[in-house]
Amino acid sequence: MSDSTQPDSSSNKGAHSQASQSARPVSRSGRFSSGPDAEVSRFTESISFDSRMWRQDIRGSIAHARMLKSIGILDPEEFGSIEQGLNQIGKEIEAGSFPWDEALEDVHMNIEAVLTQRVPAGAKLHTGRSRNDQVALDTRLWVKDAIRQVQEEIRDFQKALIDLAERSGKTIIPGYTHLQRAQPVYFAHHCLAYVEMLDRDWGRFEDTWKRTNACPLGCGALAGSTLPLDREMTAKELGFVDETGEPALCQNSMDAVSDRDYLIEFCSAASITAIHFSRYCEDIILWASSEFDFIKIADAFTTGSSLMPQKKNPDLAELTRGKTGRVIGSLMTLLTLVKGLPMTYNRDLQEDKEPLFDAFDTIHSSTRILAAMTRAMEPKSKQCLAAASDPALLATDLADYLVRKGMAFRKAHHVVGEVVAYAEKQEIALDQIPAEAMASIHPDLTPDSLQVFDLETGINSRKIKGSPGWDQVQSELQRWKRGSVKES
Repeated sequence: MSDSTQPDSSSNKGAHSQASQSARPVSRSGRFSSGPDAEVSRFTESISFDSRMWRQDIRGSIAHARMLKSIGILDPEEFGSIEQGLNQIGKEIEAGSFPWDEALEDVHMNIEAVLTQRVPAGAKLHTGRSRNDQVALDTRLWVKDAIRQVQEEIRDFQKALIDLAERSGKTIIPGYTHLQRAQPVYFAHHCLAYVEMLDRDWGRFEDTWKRTNACPLGCGALAGSTLPLDREMTAKELGFVDETGEPALCQNSMDAVSDRDYLIEFCSAASITAIHFSRYCEDIILWASSEFDFIKIADAFTTGSSLMPQKKNPDLAELTRGKTGRVIGSLMTLLTLVKGLPMTYNRDLQEDKEPLFDAFDTIHSSTRILAAMTRAMEPKSKQCLAAASDPALLATDLADYLVRKGMAFRKAHHVVGEVVAYAEKQEIALDQIPAEAMASIHPDLTPDSLQVFDLETGINSRKIKGSPGWDQVQSELQRWKRGSVKES
């Protein structure tokens, strides 16, 4: 996977202080008698953030130029000079030497203005194209690239969790409901719960990719073009094809230039993923506390206290949990942005990119940090076992014992409740209740009923699909290792 969606420092080096010497804001053209004043330029510019789409913009422009050549708008020599000029601009942006100009507003105008200065044929590049379909194209290309990168990183995080599950062996911990000890599970089973969550996250991004995969180029400002543009050609060249290899096109020109559903979907998928990250981090934070003491986090992923020398704080987990709010905020920004917009393009839509980029950056960094932290994490088996060894965690097993004897579950639940109450009153563990006391609570509680409180027997008696018994956990580990997580 290339770094095409990464924050590109080279595209911003001195980006907004270096001015193109003679370029006039192309977007104002001959309709206006004067340029905007400096404060207006600062307010309306987007180059400070949309310059990171320069790869997608150049890629789209080359495809558009090649299509213009195919329909006779450009001759081969003109196309060659445009392609060469755009590739040279790309090299300069990569090197950090491109003269970004705030007065030219955005990445599209900056690249086209410099191209036109250097290559006379560049003045023909915008034929049959509007910034409306151009920006829709760039963001779709960018989101498609971003999704593939996020998916790759989700797979890596899943692999880290699978590795942790394997390394944990037969470590048993209490499973919790309401943050109260409930029933015993293998540590590996808990890890695999997050693998399942992440797989759904991967799938949501895949669904978003499919709906993003439609080419808007050729839709113009909102009503297409009177020129015989070959939209299918540009779609194929830019990778907008369906599963059969046929070009995937936006079918309505008005929808094409105003649609931002795919950005909302991206941020929605990112928000759900971030929430899953936050839940995982909450477990880590609890498990690393002295009260739980279930895991050891590597020093590289913790910090100390400026006052208390004994402290080892799970700051990376806390920060990741906190960053969830940023991702959800990006989703809320986009939903609010588009909720009242009339057809078709409105300048409000310039505000769609910063929340998109921030959501991606946050998910990108969080996924990588969590995968690395997970690989460096170790469960403390003895401490986990001590917490899971409370016989009360197997109270439900005692109810199941009575059910197997023919008792209705509701009655069995009541009977076991009496057993628990007796143990609490006598201040003894469930497995320490005398046989005669058990029998006095109910005659079906024969001496062999105490066998249900054997921890290993209890957990491994859970054999149905999806349960935390050892055979099932091992089966799930192998399924994930040979399945979709094996290869990104």
